[in-house]
Amino acid sequence: MTALRFWLVTAAATTGIAVTFALGQWQLGRAHQKEALQQAIEAARTSPPLPQDAMLRPDALSLVHRPVRLRGRWDAAHTVFLDNRQMGARVGFYVVTPLLLEGSDRAVLVQRGFAPRNFERREQLPPVRTPDGAVDVAGRIAPPPSRLYQPGPPSTGPIRQNLDIDAFAAETGLKLLPVSVQQTGAASEGLSRDWPVTGGRGPETNYGYAVQWWALSALIACLYAWFQFIQPRRRAR
Repeated sequence: MTALRFWLVTAAATTGIAVTFALGQWQLGRAHQKEALQQAIEAARTSPPLPQDAMLRPDALSLVHRPVRLRGRWDAAHTVFLDNRQMGARVGFYVVTPLLLEGSDRAVLVQRGFAPRNFERREQLPPVRTPDGAVDVAGRIAPPPSRLYQPGPPSTGPIRQNLDIDAFAAETGLKLLPVSVQQTGAASEGLSRDWPVTGGRGPETNYGYAVQWWALSALIACLYAWFQFIQPRRRAR
């Protein structure tokens, strides 16, 4: 019975050590992947601005994070205020307006910036100014606006929880590009533009998890050695 118990404990300890060590290695790999992704994003963000024609390429999604310069006119009637967005420590709207591209029949959704909301009158729209006529817009090519959990059917008014490009194109009749643009630059027109850095949690989190898993693996090994070898020998003495 004692021999059977020894081998059962040995098998359990070996499995625990192997699993926790492997999980630490996996977290280390995830950290390296995130570092590589951050480096790629930073390289894209600091590259020279693309011309407007680049937005019309079939592979426009591959240009995400690249700076771009656009010229066109705002379609202010179809401005959307995406609710429950944050910038800094404030909660409010991401203001999204289609930009009708000059010299083209296409349009692109521009995430123009952030505006705080009135929590006493939640239906009130913030005072955002939209210039008439041709405008020049500097920004970064971005994926479609991020989606949040939304109970119930999607809304169609100016205040919305989410914005799907294909559905919005069908609703408005605009020929929208499959990407959006985050407008950059100083605050203006009632909007802030301190956009959060894309990529979620950094690699530091994964390094921390790796250390925790390896510490647990070492703890299992130490407990195994103590109870299976060191303590029995001390008792025998």
